[in-house]
Amino acid sequence: MGALEGKIAVITGAGRGIGREHALLFAREGAFVVVNDLGGSNAGEGVDVGPAHEVAQEIIAAGGKAVANTDNIATWAGAEALINQAIAEFGGLDIVINNAGILRDAFMPNMTEAEWDAVVAVHLKGHAATTHHAAKYWKEESKAGRQRRAAIVNTASASGTTVPNAGQGNYGAAKAGIAALTQVAADELERYGVRANAIAPIARTRLTLATPGMGAIFAAPLEEGEFDAFSPANISPLVAYLASDLCSITGKVFAVQGEAISELGGWHDVKTIETEGPWLIDDISARLP
Repeated sequence: MGALEGKIAVITGAGRGIGREHALLFAREGAFVVVNDLGGSNAGEGVDVGPAHEVAQEIIAAGGKAVANTDNIATWAGAEALINQAIAEFGGLDIVINNAGILRDAFMPNMTEAEWDAVVAVHLKGHAATTHHAAKYWKEESKAGRQRRAAIVNTASASGTTVPNAGQGNYGAAKAGIAALTQVAADELERYGVRANAIAPIARTRLTLATPGMGAIFAAPLEEGEFDAFSPANISPLVAYLASDLCSITGKVFAVQGEAISELGGWHDVKTIETEGPWLIDDISARLP
Protein backbone atom coordinates (compact mmCIF):
# COMPACT_ATOMS: atom_id res chain seq x y z
CA MET A 1 0.00 0.00 0.00
CA GLY A 2 1.36 3.40 -0.97
CA ALA A 3 1.84 6.32 1.38
CA LEU A 4 -1.05 8.16 -0.31
CA GLU A 5 -3.38 5.22 -0.90
CA GLY A 6 -6.93 6.42 -1.59
CA LYS A 7 -6.11 10.09 -1.12
CA ILE A 8 -7.66 12.58 -3.55
CA ALA A 9 -5.11 15.16 -4.63
CA VAL A 10 -5.20 18.33 -6.71
CA ILE A 11 -1.81 19.34 -8.14
CA THR A 12 -1.47 22.66 -9.96
CA GLY A 13 1.12 23.23 -12.67
CA ALA A 14 1.36 19.47 -13.05
CA GLY A 15 1.81 19.28 -16.80
CA ARG A 16 5.57 19.82 -16.74
CA GLY A 17 8.60 19.98 -14.47
CA ILE A 18 8.27 19.54 -10.72
CA GLY A 19 4.48 19.39 -10.84
CA ARG A 20 4.52 16.55 -13.34
CA GLU A 21 6.84 14.55 -11.08
CA HIS A 22 4.53 15.22 -8.14
CA ALA A 23 1.57 13.87 -10.12
CA LEU A 24 3.39 10.73 -11.24
CA LEU A 25 4.70 9.94 -7.76
CA PHE A 26 1.37 10.62 -6.07
CA ALA A 27 -0.33 8.23 -8.49
CA ARG A 28 2.29 5.54 -7.86
CA GLU A 29 1.68 5.98 -4.14
CA GLY A 30 -2.03 5.30 -4.62
CA ALA A 31 -3.55 8.77 -4.87
CA PHE A 32 -6.33 9.85 -7.22
CA VAL A 33 -4.83 12.84 -9.01
CA VAL A 34 -6.35 15.90 -10.64
CA VAL A 35 -3.63 17.16 -12.98
CA ASN A 36 -4.05 20.91 -13.37
CA ASP A 37 -2.13 22.91 -15.96
CA LEU A 38 -3.16 25.81 -18.16
CA GLY A 39 -0.26 24.94 -20.45
CA GLY A 40 1.14 28.44 -20.90
CA SER A 41 4.71 29.54 -21.57
CA ASN A 42 7.30 30.42 -18.91
CA ALA A 43 5.79 33.90 -18.90
CA GLY A 44 2.26 32.56 -18.54
CA GLU A 45 1.29 33.37 -22.11
CA GLY A 46 -0.91 31.17 -24.25
CA VAL A 47 -2.90 28.05 -23.47
CA ASP A 48 -2.06 24.43 -24.26
CA VAL A 49 -4.34 21.72 -22.91
CA GLY A 50 -1.89 19.03 -24.03
CA PRO A 51 0.47 18.77 -21.03
CA ALA A 52 -2.25 18.19 -18.41
CA HIS A 53 -3.98 15.56 -20.54
CA GLU A 54 -0.69 13.86 -21.40
CA VAL A 55 0.27 13.47 -17.73
CA ALA A 56 -3.21 12.21 -16.82
CA GLN A 57 -3.06 9.66 -19.64
CA GLU A 58 0.42 8.57 -18.57
CA ILE A 59 -0.90 7.90 -15.08
CA ILE A 60 -3.93 6.00 -16.39
CA ALA A 61 -1.75 3.94 -18.74
CA ALA A 62 0.34 2.89 -15.75
CA GLY A 63 -2.76 1.71 -13.89
CA GLY A 64 -3.36 4.83 -11.81
CA LYS A 65 -6.33 7.14 -11.42
CA ALA A 66 -6.15 10.66 -12.83
CA VAL A 67 -8.09 13.34 -14.64
CA ALA A 68 -6.86 16.47 -16.41
CA ASN A 69 -7.91 20.03 -15.57
CA THR A 70 -6.95 23.17 -17.49
CA ASP A 71 -8.67 25.87 -15.42
CA ASN A 72 -6.78 29.08 -14.62
CA ILE A 73 -6.06 28.99 -10.90
CA ALA A 74 -5.03 32.66 -10.97
CA THR A 75 -8.77 33.39 -10.84
CA TRP A 76 -11.17 32.64 -8.00
CA ALA A 77 -13.57 30.99 -10.45
CA GLY A 78 -10.88 28.82 -12.04
CA ALA A 79 -9.68 27.59 -8.66
CA GLU A 80 -13.26 26.83 -7.62
CA ALA A 81 -13.83 24.81 -10.78
CA LEU A 82 -10.65 22.83 -10.11
CA ILE A 83 -11.62 21.97 -6.54
CA ASN A 84 -15.18 21.14 -7.59
CA GLN A 85 -13.90 18.80 -10.32
CA ALA A 86 -11.87 16.81 -7.79
CA ILE A 87 -14.91 16.44 -5.54
CA ALA A 88 -17.22 15.53 -8.41
CA GLU A 89 -14.79 13.12 -10.09
CA PHE A 90 -13.42 11.28 -7.07
CA GLY A 91 -15.88 12.02 -4.26
CA GLY A 92 -13.86 14.36 -2.07
CA LEU A 93 -10.59 16.18 -1.54
CA ASP A 94 -7.67 15.39 0.76
CA ILE A 95 -4.62 17.17 -0.67
CA VAL A 96 -3.87 20.42 -2.47
CA ILE A 97 -0.40 20.84 -3.95
CA ASN A 98 0.08 24.43 -5.11
CA ASN A 99 2.90 24.36 -7.64
CA ALA A 100 1.86 26.45 -10.68
CA GLY A 101 4.15 29.36 -11.47
CA ILE A 102 5.51 31.69 -14.14
CA LEU A 103 8.42 34.10 -14.53
CA ARG A 104 8.50 37.66 -15.85
CA ASP A 105 11.86 38.88 -14.58
CA ALA A 106 12.74 42.58 -14.74
CA PHE A 107 14.62 45.07 -12.60
CA MET A 108 12.31 47.38 -10.66
CA PRO A 109 12.96 50.52 -12.78
CA ASN A 110 11.96 48.57 -15.88
CA MET A 111 9.18 46.34 -14.56
CA THR A 112 5.76 46.95 -16.03
CA GLU A 113 2.50 46.75 -14.15
CA ALA A 114 1.54 43.75 -16.28
CA GLU A 115 4.77 41.92 -15.38
CA TRP A 116 4.13 42.54 -11.68
CA ASP A 117 0.45 41.61 -11.77
CA ALA A 118 0.86 38.43 -13.82
CA VAL A 119 3.47 36.88 -11.53
CA VAL A 120 1.68 37.82 -8.31
CA ALA A 121 -1.60 36.53 -9.75
CA VAL A 122 -0.33 33.08 -10.70
CA HIS A 123 1.85 32.51 -7.65
CA LEU A 124 0.32 34.28 -4.66
CA LYS A 125 -3.30 34.65 -5.76
CA GLY A 126 -3.19 31.19 -7.32
CA HIS A 127 -2.13 29.70 -3.99
CA ALA A 128 -4.74 31.73 -2.11
CA ALA A 129 -7.56 30.88 -4.50
CA THR A 130 -7.14 27.10 -4.37
CA THR A 131 -6.57 27.27 -0.61
CA HIS A 132 -9.76 29.29 -0.15
CA HIS A 133 -12.00 26.90 -2.05
CA ALA A 134 -10.41 23.79 -0.57
CA ALA A 135 -10.64 25.26 2.94
CA LYS A 136 -14.31 26.06 2.39
CA TYR A 137 -14.95 22.41 1.49
CA TRP A 138 -12.95 21.10 4.45
CA LYS A 139 -14.75 23.44 6.84
CA GLU A 140 -18.13 22.19 5.59
CA GLU A 141 -16.99 18.57 5.89
CA SER A 142 -15.77 19.14 9.44
CA LYS A 143 -19.00 20.81 10.51
CA ALA A 144 -20.93 17.89 9.03
CA GLY A 145 -18.93 15.45 11.18
CA ARG A 146 -16.84 14.18 8.29
CA GLN A 147 -13.52 15.82 9.12
CA ARG A 148 -10.78 14.67 6.75
CA ARG A 149 -7.06 14.31 7.42
CA ALA A 150 -6.14 16.87 4.80
CA ALA A 151 -2.96 18.63 3.73
CA ILE A 152 -1.78 21.60 1.70
CA VAL A 153 1.75 21.81 0.34
CA ASN A 154 2.67 25.18 -1.14
CA THR A 155 5.65 26.14 -3.28
CA ALA A 156 7.79 29.01 -2.08
CA SER A 157 11.34 29.69 -3.26
CA ALA A 158 14.81 30.68 -2.09
CA SER A 159 13.96 33.90 -3.93
CA GLY A 160 11.78 35.50 -1.30
CA THR A 161 12.92 33.42 1.68
CA THR A 162 16.71 33.14 1.92
CA VAL A 163 18.34 34.53 -1.23
CA PRO A 164 16.96 37.80 -2.65
CA ASN A 165 17.41 37.57 -6.41
CA ALA A 166 17.93 40.74 -8.45
CA GLY A 167 15.40 41.01 -11.23
CA GLN A 168 12.74 39.06 -9.35
CA GLY A 169 10.95 41.64 -7.25
CA ASN A 170 7.59 40.30 -8.42
CA TYR A 171 8.54 36.62 -8.03
CA GLY A 172 10.37 37.06 -4.72
CA ALA A 173 7.56 39.09 -3.20
CA ALA A 174 5.00 36.50 -4.27
CA LYS A 175 7.10 33.64 -2.88
CA ALA A 176 7.64 35.44 0.44
CA GLY A 177 3.89 35.96 0.57
CA ILE A 178 3.33 32.25 -0.04
CA ALA A 179 5.55 31.38 2.93
CA ALA A 180 3.50 33.72 5.13
CA LEU A 181 0.22 32.43 3.69
CA THR A 182 1.29 28.89 4.55
CA GLN A 183 1.78 29.77 8.21
CA VAL A 184 -1.57 31.56 8.38
CA ALA A 185 -3.32 28.62 6.71
CA ALA A 186 -1.71 26.19 9.15
CA ASP A 187 -3.00 28.25 12.07
CA GLU A 188 -6.51 28.74 10.69
CA LEU A 189 -7.22 25.32 9.24
CA GLU A 190 -5.88 22.99 11.93
CA ARG A 191 -9.32 23.03 13.56
CA TYR A 192 -10.71 21.40 10.39
CA GLY A 193 -8.10 18.64 10.30
CA VAL A 194 -5.88 20.37 7.74
CA ARG A 195 -2.09 20.76 7.83
CA ALA A 196 -0.25 23.31 5.66
CA ASN A 197 3.45 23.37 4.80
CA ALA A 198 5.60 24.76 1.99
CA ILE A 199 8.73 23.81 0.11
CA ALA A 200 11.38 26.06 -1.41
CA PRO A 201 12.81 23.83 -4.16
CA ILE A 202 15.72 24.12 -6.53
CA ALA A 203 15.63 21.69 -9.45
CA ARG A 204 16.44 21.58 -13.13
CA THR A 205 13.24 22.97 -14.70
CA ARG A 206 12.41 25.34 -17.52
CA LEU A 207 11.80 28.12 -14.97
CA THR A 208 15.08 27.73 -13.08
CA LEU A 209 17.06 27.40 -16.30
CA ALA A 210 15.53 30.73 -17.36
CA THR A 211 16.57 32.43 -14.09
CA PRO A 212 19.79 34.49 -14.30
CA GLY A 213 22.64 32.82 -12.43
CA MET A 214 20.88 29.50 -11.99
CA GLY A 215 22.40 27.86 -15.05
CA ALA A 216 25.77 27.60 -13.31
CA ILE A 217 24.29 25.30 -10.68
CA PHE A 218 23.37 22.81 -13.39
CA ALA A 219 26.39 23.35 -15.63
CA ALA A 220 28.30 20.16 -14.80
CA PRO A 221 27.28 17.39 -17.23
CA LEU A 222 26.06 14.13 -15.79
CA GLU A 223 27.86 10.87 -16.46
CA GLU A 224 25.74 8.15 -18.04
CA GLY A 225 23.68 6.51 -15.31
CA GLU A 226 24.70 9.09 -12.70
CA PHE A 227 22.08 10.08 -10.14
CA ASP A 228 20.71 13.54 -10.93
CA ALA A 229 20.32 15.23 -7.56
CA PHE A 230 18.70 18.25 -9.21
CA SER A 231 16.09 16.28 -11.14
CA PRO A 232 12.54 17.52 -10.49
CA ALA A 233 11.75 13.96 -9.42
CA ASN A 234 14.06 14.42 -6.43
CA ILE A 235 11.73 17.12 -5.03
CA SER A 236 8.54 15.07 -5.02
CA PRO A 237 9.27 12.58 -2.19
CA LEU A 238 9.33 15.42 0.36
CA VAL A 239 6.03 16.74 -0.99
CA ALA A 240 4.48 13.26 -0.84
CA TYR A 241 5.62 12.88 2.78
CA LEU A 242 4.26 16.29 3.80
CA ALA A 243 0.93 15.41 2.16
CA SER A 244 0.65 11.97 3.72
CA ASP A 245 -0.77 10.76 7.02
CA LEU A 246 2.78 9.77 7.98
CA CYS A 247 3.39 13.48 8.62
CA SER A 248 2.15 15.54 11.57
CA ILE A 249 4.17 18.67 10.69
CA THR A 250 2.33 21.91 9.98
CA GLY A 251 3.25 25.55 9.46
CA LYS A 252 6.80 24.87 8.21
CA VAL A 253 8.82 25.80 5.14
CA PHE A 254 11.49 23.39 3.89
CA ALA A 255 14.22 24.13 1.38
CA VAL A 256 14.89 21.10 -0.79
CA GLN A 257 17.77 21.17 -3.23
CA GLY A 258 20.05 18.43 -4.39
CA GLU A 259 20.77 16.07 -1.54
CA ALA A 260 19.73 18.45 1.27
CA ILE A 261 16.45 19.27 3.00
CA SER A 262 16.55 22.21 5.41
CA GLU A 263 13.86 23.66 7.66
CA LEU A 264 13.73 27.44 7.19
CA GLY A 265 13.03 30.07 9.83
CA GLY A 266 11.36 33.42 9.18
CA TRP A 267 11.97 36.94 10.33
CA HIS A 268 13.21 37.16 13.91
CA ASP A 269 14.74 39.74 16.27
CA VAL A 270 18.47 40.16 15.84
CA LYS A 271 18.92 43.42 17.74
CA THR A 272 16.65 45.54 19.93
CA ILE A 273 17.08 49.07 21.26
CA GLU A 274 14.71 50.59 23.79
CA THR A 275 13.87 53.99 25.21
CA GLU A 276 12.12 55.29 28.31
CA GLY A 277 10.77 58.36 26.51
CA PRO A 278 9.93 59.46 23.00
CA TRP A 279 12.21 58.34 20.22
CA LEU A 280 14.72 60.93 18.99
CA ILE A 281 16.29 60.78 15.54
CA ASP A 282 19.82 61.39 16.82
CA ASP A 283 19.43 58.67 19.49
CA ILE A 284 18.23 56.18 16.89
CA SER A 285 21.09 57.13 14.58
CA ALA A 286 23.65 56.57 17.35
CA ARG A 287 22.27 53.26 18.54
CA LEU A 288 20.92 51.58 15.40
CA PRO A 289 23.77 51.70 12.89
